[in-house]
Amino acid sequence: MGSLSYESAGSFLNLSGDETRKPACVQMAAMISVSLTLPQMSEVELTLQESKQNATGTREVLLVLVSNKWVNVKFQAPEIPLQLAYNPNLTTFSKKPEVSTTALSSLMSKKQILEWVAKKSAITSVATLVNPQSIVLQLGQDPKALPYCLPETNQDMGLTLKWQPQAPTQVQGCPLEGVTGHKEAYILRILPGAGTRPQTVDVNVELSCESGDPDAILILQGPPHVSWFINANHNMQFWTTGEYSIKIFPEKKIKGFNLPDTPQGLIGEARKLNASTVASFVELPLANEVWLRASSCGARPQTSPAPVLTTPPKQGCNPELLLSLIQPTCGNDLMTLELSKKHVQILQCTITGLTFWDHSCQAEESESHLVLRSTYSSCGMEVTEHEISNEVRPRPGCWDPPFRVIISFLSGPPPLRKKVQCVDMDSFSFQLGFYLSPHFLQESSTVKLGQQGFVQVSMSPSTSEVTVQLDSCHLDLGPERDTVELIQSRAAKGSCVSLLSPSPYGDPRFSFLFHVYMVPTPTVGTLSCKVALQPSTLSQEVYKTISVRLNIESPDLSCKGLDLSSVLGITFGAFLIGALLTAALWYIYSHTRAPSKREPVVAVAAPASSESSSTNHSIGSTQSTPCSTSSMA
Repeated sequence: MGSLSYESAGSFLNLSGDETRKPACVQMAAMISVSLTLPQMSEVELTLQESKQNATGTREVLLVLVSNKWVNVKFQAPEIPLQLAYNPNLTTFSKKPEVSTTALSSLMSKKQILEWVAKKSAITSVATLVNPQSIVLQLGQDPKALPYCLPETNQDMGLTLKWQPQAPTQVQGCPLEGVTGHKEAYILRILPGAGTRPQTVDVNVELSCESGDPDAILILQGPPHVSWFINANHNMQFWTTGEYSIKIFPEKKIKGFNLPDTPQGLIGEARKLNASTVASFVELPLANEVWLRASSCGARPQTSPAPVLTTPPKQGCNPELLLSLIQPTCGNDLMTLELSKKHVQILQCTITGLTFWDHSCQAEESESHLVLRSTYSSCGMEVTEHEISNEVRPRPGCWDPPFRVIISFLSGPPPLRKKVQCVDMDSFSFQLGFYLSPHFLQESSTVKLGQQGFVQVSMSPSTSEVTVQLDSCHLDLGPERDTVELIQSRAAKGSCVSLLSPSPYGDPRFSFLFHVYMVPTPTVGTLSCKVALQPSTLSQEVYKTISVRLNIESPDLSCKGLDLSSVLGITFGAFLIGALLTAALWYIYSHTRAPSKREPVVAVAAPASSESSSTNHSIGSTQSTPCSTSSMA
């Protein structure tokens, strides 16, 4: 019997204790988190596709990619508005993604990353995949969504997610004692999941049989909502649950049988059908497609008391993955490349050395790395205004244990070549400016408690070839004091911090309201920001940290003591105001008090019938008020 292997690509996840969430909150922009659990460094194909059913167009998508091991990603997202967040220390891309990117800190846990995403908007999908080879995300597939997210293992993602594992699934097989003949049973059991959506599993059977059609039976068992579409290259007997159809008659649905849902029960069913050998037995989570391949069939295996585990053959060296490990750094007039021997060993690659375009510039060997470095003026470097480039060649060959590099050519595949580029950080200068006005006109070195400050990061010379982003910022108030976090993972930390629009030259800006509840109040602080530089020609970001010292003033410090002249001036002013007030009150009192004696008043009578004489009298006399007296001599 030849070795057997299964490959699967499906929308269910075979995980234990990991989260898979169903889409929710469709009114918001899509927030998707994909976590990769890898046994070692790997290469993964990741494709985003827009559903043909989505007539309204794809909304902006935030895709968060998390990995536990280093991974090189072949990424495609044609014409999809996308923001991509990932850890640049563990994730590289074969080609620079033409989308907006955000760097995640290596110190952030999976829970912290999900909390960071949740602050931006509702999370629509979360999936954890074990050792995937390719991933396809279909956007706009689930018009109905739950108002909550319920994490479940093996959750049905519908058509939203399809993925294929990196390695074939392990297969077990054993003889059935006491049964004569050479009939083989191929058993596939689909594990039950959380969903009940009707699903059809495509089962492809490829057997290499030299003597015509084999005496074989295919047993397929799964949940009640699962049906089967079978494509086999040989005639064989089918025994399934649910309904099944075959490729030559795709429209004809054949009703299946009630089968046991345990491994021992299915093996017993094979015995009832006169199978003498279980050629393969495998359990899988629900998948869209399953391939069963056998290099031979019809041969009776040697007697074995227990199932034999068949493992897939190991993969050889992956040249693209090897080249993706080579990432240069530039600074102090040097380009440096380091290649980890451990990583090369894991990839099962054998090389004799590492050189630049100029063969005389060869890598030096340390205990754990191959280190290749050169000045900008040698080894065939190409230097532009801000960028240095060269071509690197890892030479194929062998390492003698323990990893002693042989600097010589050996027979084998042709040399690999890769163009390497990096940004000369020394050609740029950075300035962290602190301002007290949103106009960003005059810098300040002082901030007061309760005052709003405005911050701008400037790069000189300014160029459109390099994009500058604020990765993180904090205010250090000295030893034994808490650090005030302002920006984390390129997001504002708290309600008192606001990310502002960049300057006309692209300089990033933000503002914060400064509050400190400490006794005693700090008098100085250091504002530090980590900026991420993204060259237009590179897939990896370069980081730079800049700082500025700030003096901190308390509002009470502005109330200083008064000198003698100020005190005398205030005292004299108070005395003068008191004197004038006293005089005014005395004047009012003297004119409004009741008189003790009244003087005789001489009245002049006028004819009542004469209006003119009355008018003349009014002009010639003084009118009286209820609270005053008047006389005329």
